[in-house]
Amino acid sequence: MSLRSPPQIDTNVRVTTLASGLRVATEHFPHVATAAVGVWVGTGSRHEGASEHGLSHLLEHMAFKGTRRRSARAIAEAIEAVGGDLNAETGIEHTAYTARVMAGDVDLALDILADIIIDSVIDAAELEREKAVILQEIGAVEDTPDDLINDLFLEGAFTGQPLGRPILGTPATVASFDPDAVKRFLTREYRAGRMVVAAAGAVDHEAIVASVERLFAALPPGRAAAPAPAQYRGGTEVRLDRDLEQVHLLIGFAGASFLDEAFYPLQVFANLLGGGMSSRLFQEVREARGLAYAVEAFHWSFADAGVFGLSAATAPEDLAELMPVALDCLREATDNATEVEIARAKAQLRVAHFTALESPASRVEQIARQLIALDRVIPSAEVVSRLEAVTAADVRKAATALTASSPILAAIGALEGLPPLGRIAERLFPAAAADGSLGER
Repeated sequence: MSLRSPPQIDTNVRVTTLASGLRVATEHFPHVATAAVGVWVGTGSRHEGASEHGLSHLLEHMAFKGTRRRSARAIAEAIEAVGGDLNAETGIEHTAYTARVMAGDVDLALDILADIIIDSVIDAAELEREKAVILQEIGAVEDTPDDLINDLFLEGAFTGQPLGRPILGTPATVASFDPDAVKRFLTREYRAGRMVVAAAGAVDHEAIVASVERLFAALPPGRAAAPAPAQYRGGTEVRLDRDLEQVHLLIGFAGASFLDEAFYPLQVFANLLGGGMSSRLFQEVREARGLAYAVEAFHWSFADAGVFGLSAATAPEDLAELMPVALDCLREATDNATEVEIARAKAQLRVAHFTALESPASRVEQIARQLIALDRVIPSAEVVSRLEAVTAADVRKAATALTASSPILAAIGALEGLPPLGRIAERLFPAAAADGSLGER
């Protein structure tokens, strides 16, 4: 069943679509005094052309550098005068501008958010300063293996595609941007039909709709073109030899998109394999053998693609032992995940879901991202129903499909003990290696 059906939303969530295509979504929380408010734009790094790589992130930075009505300092002082705060973040498929305020200051927060999105001044001198800041940020990622490994991993999974590019851009692309490039991107991508204004907490839907209609009236209607479809590549290894105390390692496979029927089974599989202290990877790699402090499995989903992986950091001398142990955990869990493990994973995912519902900030992000990705808000009853419907056969089918894809490898550190990708594949597919069909994967 597609995640797009049935076409209904939570009874506590109200959604109004304005004539411009801008959607306004709210959820009222009784017994709270604050509100989380934000604007989510369905534009991120994967919507950039090759020469635009890093523009979404730069535009997010420039939003707080002043508008025609407010200087950068005036923006900060206005929100902090009422005890609120502003934040923003750029993702692969979205950009978010958010605020947290008391209930009586929601209209002020919306006014500031509309101002920075619609009426930012892209000053050339300020742009150069912010580009310098981002170049420092890129350098910081290069010096942080925990961050850099994720960029290398996605580069290997989606080689040559926008989905595989680092969100921050490269020094060359960032240095090339001028005010005209930023304005062109803003005009093309920041359109009402690709945006969601969402609020949760002590909020009133009708009042927020009225404010949004007034404050966001200048947004151009419609939506920009969809990005090119993404396709998992596989068969790639990205190795970066560095003199580090630990080796940082990610092994991945083709996962599922948000809309794929394998999405929920793979969420369950990731949890039972490496999602908690009772998971197979934690118990075998850390508890039984002491080969890593942190080891986990994860499943990252996007609108039309996904990637499943294992993550670990270990001492170089333990690398040769860690690899086969982790791969055996993956292969064995694929073959024989138990009903007890599946039930435990479902319970953990269920608690995580309902915990997010209890926080206005978490809930407003969930509402907005679901509207952007799925064109609806998924009712909690449906989430629970889909989780409960996952069977051992579903998990086995989804896990078998992902491990049948060509693996990818990303690693940083002293890598002398790291086997080549072919040997990793042989560990997962011994029968294929024996009959010579491994190369066809």
